[in-house]
Amino acid sequence: MVNLTINGKAVQAPEGSTILEAARSANIDIPTLCYDKAVEVYGACGLCVVEAEGIPKLLRSCSAKVSEGMVIRTESERVVQSRKIAMELLMSAHDGDCVAPCQLNCPARTDCQGYVGLIANGEYEAALKLIKNKIPLPASIGRVCPHPCEKACRRKNVEEPINIAQLKAFAADMDLKAESYMPDVMVRSGKRVAVIGGGPAGLTAAYYLNIMGHSVTVYDMMDKMGGMLRYGIPQYRLPKEVLDKEIAIIEKSGVKLVNNVRLGRDFTVASLKAENDAVIVAVGAWQSSSMRTPGEDLEGVYGGIDFLRAVIQQNPPAIGEKVAVCGGGNTAMDACRTAVRLGAKEVYVVYRRTRAEMPADRLEIDEAEEEGVIYKFLTNPLSFNGEDGRVKSITLQVMEPGEPDASGRRRPVPVEGKTEEIAVDSVILAIGQKLVQGDVSELALNERGNISADADFFTTNIEGVFAIGDATNRGASIAIEAIGEADRCAKAVDAFLRGESMETRVPYISQRDESRVDYSDRQKQSRITPGVLPPDVRNKSFDEVSLGFTEEEAKAEASRCLECGCREYFKCKLLNAAQRYDIHPERFAGEMPQQYTRDDNAFIERNTAKCILCGLCVRSCREVMDIHAIGLMGRGFKTDVSPAFALPLDQTKCTNCGLCVQLCPTGALTEKANLVKQVPLGEEVTEQMIDVDSKPASVLVARYNGKILRVIPNDALSRSMQLSREELIEKLR
Repeated sequence: MVNLTINGKAVQAPEGSTILEAARSANIDIPTLCYDKAVEVYGACGLCVVEAEGIPKLLRSCSAKVSEGMVIRTESERVVQSRKIAMELLMSAHDGDCVAPCQLNCPARTDCQGYVGLIANGEYEAALKLIKNKIPLPASIGRVCPHPCEKACRRKNVEEPINIAQLKAFAADMDLKAESYMPDVMVRSGKRVAVIGGGPAGLTAAYYLNIMGHSVTVYDMMDKMGGMLRYGIPQYRLPKEVLDKEIAIIEKSGVKLVNNVRLGRDFTVASLKAENDAVIVAVGAWQSSSMRTPGEDLEGVYGGIDFLRAVIQQNPPAIGEKVAVCGGGNTAMDACRTAVRLGAKEVYVVYRRTRAEMPADRLEIDEAEEEGVIYKFLTNPLSFNGEDGRVKSITLQVMEPGEPDASGRRRPVPVEGKTEEIAVDSVILAIGQKLVQGDVSELALNERGNISADADFFTTNIEGVFAIGDATNRGASIAIEAIGEADRCAKAVDAFLRGESMETRVPYISQRDESRVDYSDRQKQSRITPGVLPPDVRNKSFDEVSLGFTEEEAKAEASRCLECGCREYFKCKLLNAAQRYDIHPERFAGEMPQQYTRDDNAFIERNTAKCILCGLCVRSCREVMDIHAIGLMGRGFKTDVSPAFALPLDQTKCTNCGLCVQLCPTGALTEKANLVKQVPLGEEVTEQMIDVDSKPASVLVARYNGKILRVIPNDALSRSMQLSREELIEKLR
């Protein structure tokens, strides 16, 4: 045995073994992408370098042998710098998406591709569980979210994006109709957390902290929980019965809910902190923003969220027959469509930009028009004119598009001397909302008048007090933004309560250059949208407008997904190594050496653009299987892995043993997804007959939890791995 020291730890290793083998025997991890004990050492990736005292150059640990008294450092500054450069070079030529663009564009980082794929396969319960990893109110959010995920969906480059939001609502509705999923809760920590505010942010933080084992109580000033989901969104978009069911699940999971108590009246931040180990302030933004337009104080001029709240509380104001709504967002759409349902004969939407620039959801804009709403684009209120203290008309300044502003949109500018006047009985200002500052007088505010909270840890000026949602930093935003923030805050609070540090570095992921994505081989399929009530029916009641997906519609719509994200994401060795360090592959950006092309057969899919030329597939095919079905073709920068003469795999000696797939450290080689088939759970499955080239052949079937994992020739992989059939099946699990 040889004695050496690795990272200050005394290690013994057999003479003739490598530094890498010695490190692994001591549970010291050295990253490598091209090494496997089944094949000869190759040393292609350059990641396994280490520093040895007395040796000036870095050593590749996969090939360097141990010697007596050797002192090795595996994470020295030189080693880390070398590995970072090696990773940057590898990733600069790796053309693949780790995660789908839809997930990256979701503020809550929901695995959209994952649950859409599960819905396509009819696995609704699994889809719901995946959604609830990030969103505890999916039936509600699926109905009201302006779906930034769909804006990034690449399917739009074929025809239209996937209807992701309503698929989320479908999966959640299926769960609510059955015995609803309840999360597993960790062992109780003994820590107590108070959450002020029962809106989407507060409920989300409470839900996840409860799952983490902490005792959580939510305090809210209103009669019922839900915040703006309940009091700011009309019944026809979000039936409160749906919201009630989802909140009941949160309560049943162990969260304590306390209503009709107000910050500053019944308790203070300090008093709650004295009784709890942590406090989360999620009070929301309950004050309508002012337009600073003359006449705003007239009777009949209402704030957008004040108006909607009054209607939801069944105390609607007298709005008369002619109503003007100022604004272009979803709150403006909610207000104008609510006014129609209250019986107004003429409802105008006044917006200073064009229809194309309205931030509201396209569907909302179109459905409002179908219900009789009249749009006054490129107009802006100059004054609200009154008589006997009540609004009677609006003077509108006619606008025209000017130069682009910071958002890239053309700034609306007044057309000098051109105005318009319309008679109204009431006006609804739906231009935004803000924090009621008196509610949070104990906390430090920023220049915008919102609670100042750390962007990563959500801490405030009071130790142990955190703040999230519409009341903080940038102010009011969409519900999914608050939910994503609350999820991250729950992790920060959990770390605080356990006295642990929390990693805030954003891990590296590979993203494709959108200009390189080719859609020419994609068959066009129209987007499926759930049916809605006819306009002349829905504008007379507050019944839910959307009829929701049927199972057939949901599965068909979900099947349109392009599956942009890599199937190997959770086990990709390349990604795991890349996320270990702070890398910047863009430093070496340039021509991609290989095209994004696929070569597949019934079992294996090859994507050469993801290949990093580690050589494991070539060497295992040659050294272990003695088949030589694939090899390194070409020279230099353009080298790639392919069958001889660029033949398809089906025309080589490939036996589909799957060894190359098993060893591939990236998503360049994957099993075909259609190999996963259902088999009866508990049935003994060892051999089946399938048709290969029209001839029956004996095959090995490896299964786990009732699903076939891999179908391969009977003895090929077991021979290659030198395993018995029983050991092979266990390994494939």
